[in-house]
Amino acid sequence: MYTLIKTAGRAKRGRLTTVHGVIETPVFMNVGTAAAIKGAVSTEDLEQIGCQVELSNTYHLHVRPGDQLIHDLGGIRKFMNWDRPVLTDSGGFQVFSLASLRKITEEGVNFNSHVDGRKIFMGPEESMQIQSNLASTIAMAFDECCANPSPRDYVQRSADRTVRWLVRCKAELERLSHLETTINPHQLLFGINQGGTYADIRIANAQQISELDLPGYAVGGLAVGESHEEMYRILDEVVPFLPQNKPTYLMGVGTPANILEGVDRGIDFFDCVYPSRNGRHGHVYTNHGKLNLFNEKFRDDSRPIEEGCGCPVCRRYSRAYIRHLLKAGEMLGMRLCVLHNLYFYNKMMSEIRDALDQDRWPEYKKAKLAAVNGQ
Repeated sequence: MYTLIKTAGRAKRGRLTTVHGVIETPVFMNVGTAAAIKGAVSTEDLEQIGCQVELSNTYHLHVRPGDQLIHDLGGIRKFMNWDRPVLTDSGGFQVFSLASLRKITEEGVNFNSHVDGRKIFMGPEESMQIQSNLASTIAMAFDECCANPSPRDYVQRSADRTVRWLVRCKAELERLSHLETTINPHQLLFGINQGGTYADIRIANAQQISELDLPGYAVGGLAVGESHEEMYRILDEVVPFLPQNKPTYLMGVGTPANILEGVDRGIDFFDCVYPSRNGRHGHVYTNHGKLNLFNEKFRDDSRPIEEGCGCPVCRRYSRAYIRHLLKAGEMLGMRLCVLHNLYFYNKMMSEIRDALDQDRWPEYKKAKLAAVNGQ
């Protein structure tokens, strides 16, 4: 159940109560595609740095190690030793990212596995069956994510098919929830809004999927080629047509600035690989902009990544030491950078919630944007 606690313009402060715990929103979900955060970050680490929700990927876990294996071992939360909520992406993004390996039909998508080339078919029913086996807290509907820009007629056909697929997802998940073998019969289904950068297609799609009265809704198909300004324009247009009394999730976004702008436009849930991917390349986030710890100027810098940061890295290690690890190719260097970045994101979300609670969101947003942009 989602409770809308407070608003500031379109910004929302909410709370989603699930069978696996309460999620305070706005929230950033830490991305563990294959049931692990890249960069040797454990579930104990996630607890320590304030992660509320872990996100894993349906397609990748189906390919390896197999969703039936995870089911037989008690579901993804037991498998990875994580007792908080998990959201599983549906595999729909792989329709976009593995374009050279797939063929789309009304029934679903035929893939060739990126691991060993074997043939895989995934449609709405298969995606729901895999996610039910994984027993995540939140299952995402199976959709098609188009590249931006794409021709209008293609985007229209794709958005219409995504609605038809959503109807099938809902019916299948309801069927699965009544089976004796289902680990989590309380799994929540979020629908996904599509429509490229065409505002009218987006709005019509949002109105159609809202009629299904699902537990939550996502805006998908952004951050896949369009500018940040275009993304914000689409959010301005479409979010008012999604139910305010349900959580709204902006998929795959983004930078700290993107998140601040998304919250301002009514987004509750975010996820992105940026903090872990950038961390593995020595790029770390601070309230004075982003730093590249490979730079020579940090060679003898005895300060932490950020003065005053409460993360486990900044409490113990210097920029000089972390740079040494990175230059030496030591995995610990990547791990420390990823840990700091995820803490930075989770802490920022906590600050956002506090600012909304305390009626100081506009001032906070302005100051934080200036800080993360290094101004």
